[in-house]
Amino acid sequence: MKRAALALTFLSLTLSTSFAQQTQNIRGLIQAFDGQKLEVETFDGRKVSIGVPADLRVTTTKPFSLSEVKPGMKLGVTTLKAPNGQTIAIDVRPISATANEGLSPYDLKPDSVMTNGIVEATVSSAQGPELTLNYKTGTVKVLVPAEATLSQPGPGTLSDLKPGETIFVAVSHEGDKLTALRAQVSKDGVKPTQ
Repeated sequence: MKRAALALTFLSLTLSTSFAQQTQNIRGLIQAFDGQKLEVETFDGRKVSIGVPADLRVTTTKPFSLSEVKPGMKLGVTTLKAPNGQTIAIDVRPISATANEGLSPYDLKPDSVMTNGIVEATVSSAQGPELTLNYKTGTVKVLVPAEATLSQPGPGTLSDLKPGETIFVAVSHEGDKLTALRAQVSKDGVKPTQ
């Protein structure tokens, strides 16, 4: 009985901790940054204040094109399913070679999916370029229409967090407290697409 009670107590503490501290993505325009607090107006009109650690990993944004895609490259591709079942890219980005491969729900658009995979092939189809991605447990063919957004990260620092720039920031939140985990910010007019 004591062991069962202890196990239940541990499970309860684990669950309460995991529910108390969650993560989310915030996208919007920087309103202000004082070195410790980042003020962002989200694209849906909310105003949020985010704590910024001194060692926050910040990247800027650079252009990226399909002509740079080669077999063996690892990409993060956000997709939607078309009514005919075809997988359509809405966002394409190169990602770190150490990033985990796989599929997961994503919040860029309703019902979107993030595929982290290695490019096996690129072909031209009547509808546009098509990528074959190996995500470790399977492969998927992805059509990349002309309206899909493309970008890649560039080097950045906290000094790039300037008012008026567009930002994507992953945050942890515990209650009402938001803390930045990583951020990508626009530079020279090139905006984060994720």
